[in-house]
Amino acid sequence: MAESLLTALGLVLIIEGLLPFAAPTLWRQTLARLAQAPDAQVRLVALGALIAGMALLLL
Repeated sequence: MAESLLTALGLVLIIEGLLPFAAPTLWRQTLARLAQAPDAQVRLVALGALIAGMALLLL
């Protein structure tokens, strides 16, 4: 169980690091837009990411 969680955490960190490594300017612009977005819009995007992640896990 612990090994699976560490593997999952490692994959999350790799995926999270891809965009800032590959396109740091785009990453900063995206974060700036996200910081200015209303809470409802941020929650909607987060919900979409959660649903997509769950769907991938179920496949």
